[in-house]
Amino acid sequence: MGIAEKYEAVIGLEIHAQLATQSKLFCGDAASFGAEPNTHISPITMGHPGTLPKTNVKAVEYAIKLGIACGSRIENNNYFARKNYFYPDLPKGYQITQHTTPICVGGAIKIKGEDGDKIVQLNRIHLEEDAGKSIHDASAQDTYIDLNRAGTPLVEMVTEPCIHSAQDAFLFVSEVRRLVRWIGVCDGNMEEGSLRCDANISIRLKGDKKLGTRVEVKNLNSIRNIKKAIEFEIDRLIQITEAGGTILQQTRSFDANNDTTFSIRDKEYANDYRYFPDPDLAPFQLTQQYIKDIEIAMPVLPGALKNTWKSDYALSEYDVEQLCENKEEADFYAAWTKQTNQYKSAANWILGPIREYLNETNSNYKALLPFIPCLVELLDLVASKELSFSMASGKVFKAVMQQMQSPREYAKSNNLLQSNSSDEIEVWVDQVLLMHPEKIIEYKKGKKGLIGLFTGEVKKLSQGKADPTITMQLLEQKLKY
Repeated sequence: MGIAEKYEAVIGLEIHAQLATQSKLFCGDAASFGAEPNTHISPITMGHPGTLPKTNVKAVEYAIKLGIACGSRIENNNYFARKNYFYPDLPKGYQITQHTTPICVGGAIKIKGEDGDKIVQLNRIHLEEDAGKSIHDASAQDTYIDLNRAGTPLVEMVTEPCIHSAQDAFLFVSEVRRLVRWIGVCDGNMEEGSLRCDANISIRLKGDKKLGTRVEVKNLNSIRNIKKAIEFEIDRLIQITEAGGTILQQTRSFDANNDTTFSIRDKEYANDYRYFPDPDLAPFQLTQQYIKDIEIAMPVLPGALKNTWKSDYALSEYDVEQLCENKEEADFYAAWTKQTNQYKSAANWILGPIREYLNETNSNYKALLPFIPCLVELLDLVASKELSFSMASGKVFKAVMQQMQSPREYAKSNNLLQSNSSDEIEVWVDQVLLMHPEKIIEYKKGKKGLIGLFTGEVKKLSQGKADPTITMQLLEQKLKY
């Protein structure tokens, strides 16, 4: 057994998702990304004396939506607390968060690993405000502070220490990003800081139940970096343990230039933050009816859609995973299959020519919705063998997308409809065989792969109108003797 195989990693993740509200958590300042520094601020954001915050109802609703999607228990009685710490980009000197009453308790998210499905248990999801941003690389001498982000609404999702590999952490964060985008509570843009992750990592000998000393790697802003940081830390902790050293409880940061972590401070403990209820914010109560109304208005979640499409539409696991990768694509497929029962064909079209078309034209599924009747007709033409798939997905599809006209009418007017007349196809087959007498001899001597050449020549001669199945039948029949 190798050294690494003696140990088990124990990982807990804290994911901060910026909620997609128009304004901040406790005031009307804009919460949008990309404005000039320090332009989305006000006396409330700055924490001036005498200012009074007011809770953003939409942020509460979004937190509840995420909790429902994760199967959490929604807390009816809530209040905010002050978490005291002093950073240059935290203008009030404290952060408003939830401490003893998180809005969502428990829950779980399923991930699909290489060795099967796994359940990642959640401890809590709570609401809090974000801090500002310290910019260290704009000047060689100074740190610049941008407070536009200060006060933007976050949910923090805290897992139990139940993840045991960097790969599973990678899959979990990927699933969280897909989920928050699906239900519309966060754009999941890690490059802009809308989704960030802290990883708590420890190791123990396999079979031990006691947790080891943990380190926390802060502010991981890409899924790839999350995986790399955890892999590095697991290896570092094992090396320290094997050398007889002592693991210190630390807060660390990740250096993406060399894929290593470094210590930034000793880890604080909860009592260092001196939590107490915020006296400026009244507690808020959530009724069961309010929670129920939010649940009713939520979209069908990916897991339920996958089960429906596998059982009712006979789609494969691969198909449903692909179609549920993003909500816009899933919604388009659902709208299309309301008008046709060719479920598998519609899936194939989306995963093939339609994705290709959207990439080429930099378009989106919303723009394709008016074309669904045309797409239904295209499926019917292929199913009836009046058009080959290649002709339908190539020339006809692109022409229809430009002009929104009947695929049948376009194909008819351009002489593209496929012939399934045996007599007509036989004429083309005979012409091809007459053109290649030497290939017929080679075929009869055992070079059976030449059937593809003959089929291709018939397709070319007929300009794609010869039904491939009938073509193949006629060729095999004539080449038999």
